[in-house]
Amino acid sequence: MKASIVAALAALITTPTLAEDDAPMITPIQRITMETAQTIAKAAIDACRKQGISAGVTVVDRNGIAQAVLRDTLAPPVTLPVSQKKAYTAANFNAATSTLENRAQTALGNMPQMMLGAGGLPIQAGGSMLGGVGVSGAPSGETDEVCAQAGLDAVVDDLEMGM
Repeated sequence: MKASIVAALAALITTPTLAEDDAPMITPIQRITMETAQTIAKAAIDACRKQGISAGVTVVDRNGIAQAVLRDTLAPPVTLPVSQKKAYTAANFNAATSTLENRAQTALGNMPQMMLGAGGLPIQAGGSMLGGVGVSGAPSGETDEVCAQAGLDAVVDDLEMGM
């Protein structure tokens, strides 16, 4: 018993402590669940369907890695890589891809994993960037973005409450 008390006191004495002003050495990172990613993707598909559009949707985490990918039955195969690039770009820039269109003719626009056209939105809640959603398949990127927003709208209240 005495040995364990001595060991505990020795550990306390030799353990470095952070001053109140020092930054923490680790950062907690918020992540959306797979189920949330699926809900976003399905709601985006449903919003496009209501407009008679078959689309592909990708939801990525904050690192741009796909968490959910859906392609409507009649959506062309190309909608998947395009939606993934839009989601990746939105997550990496924490911005709607429609706001990045003016950079399309720059070096950034030549990066193969980027898509600097409308249809990608960041997933944000509680002041945290959580990922991105990209939609492809509509006749215009603006319509893709409306569908992406519908996907976000399906979960944003729950995300905000969970933060």
